[in-house]
Amino acid sequence: MIIVMKKKADERELENVIKWIESVGYQAHVSKGIERTIIGAIGDERGKVFLKAVETWPGVEKVMPILQPYKLASRETKEGNTIITVGDVKIGGPKFVVIAGPCAVESSAQLMEAAFAVKKGGASMLRGGAFKPRTSPYSFQGLGEEGLKILAQAREKTGLPVVTEVMSASDIELIESYADVLQIGARNVQNFTLLKAVGQAKKPVLLKRGMMTTLEELLMSAEYILASGNDQVILCERGIRTFETSMRNTLDISAVPVLKEKTHLPVVVDPSHAIGQWKFVLPLAKAAVAVGADGLLIEVHPDPQNALSDGPQSLKPERFYQLMDEIESIAKIVRKEYAEIYGAH
Repeated sequence: MIIVMKKKADERELENVIKWIESVGYQAHVSKGIERTIIGAIGDERGKVFLKAVETWPGVEKVMPILQPYKLASRETKEGNTIITVGDVKIGGPKFVVIAGPCAVESSAQLMEAAFAVKKGGASMLRGGAFKPRTSPYSFQGLGEEGLKILAQAREKTGLPVVTEVMSASDIELIESYADVLQIGARNVQNFTLLKAVGQAKKPVLLKRGMMTTLEELLMSAEYILASGNDQVILCERGIRTFETSMRNTLDISAVPVLKEKTHLPVVVDPSHAIGQWKFVLPLAKAAVAVGADGLLIEVHPDPQNALSDGPQSLKPERFYQLMDEIESIAKIVRKEYAEIYGAH
């Protein structure tokens, strides 16, 4: 249920409603907009009759059901957009954000070269995998904690916040001690035990769409994280599996505006994993900016031909610089337009 407070409702009236929501076994999630405060009351169906009672309380304008199954992720429960703050970086705000770096941390020299390259190109954050989920058990699986230490060193030297993947709930505490954003990869998008575990973490979570995942399923996965207490979730479109075989995946570019309408959470796009070929990353990146994405994930490697993971889709630094130059003008126009449509509070 959603409780909409009146414009002139005071803090005492708001607190009384919150206490009542909690007393009947629901969780109260408060969203304070410019004009009104909305309270999302989240719980099972049995408490609905009790919640309706607050409709006549002082300060309450109306009580409505939440129509979507993803209660906390829905735009119904929040005015404006959620903006995730990572250091000095704001994801979901007016500024377009680029997260770039190699697929995997291979060595200190490799990551440092990549980190300084993406910093020079204008990236806001550094990505790199220390733990790698691979289709083949014989492929490079990552450096583990040593890779995390290298990422932390790169952050110290470049000032770029770090994004890296979590594959197991048992690794969360370790990874959280090094990283700034925890990534849930496409293969784990419906690993509900892991989602609930990162929901208890204190760091933002970048949630990638699975290759066979519908948008509603993606939002329900985000709901697991939100319902567990972590309200810092970033959604990522990274391509879905179709009958087409000429590319790694098919980038669902339509997912961006559809998600922007359905949810207040920021949406970023990973064209590198979608296409699997570096020469097509630039046009897909520009398309993602044009349809209103909040940011991009771009794989950049100083020596893609010898990369231990996903070399064919990784850009060399000079191609990354070209990408950043070409998306800048598009982003300036589109970010302003989408801020007017969806709000940026």
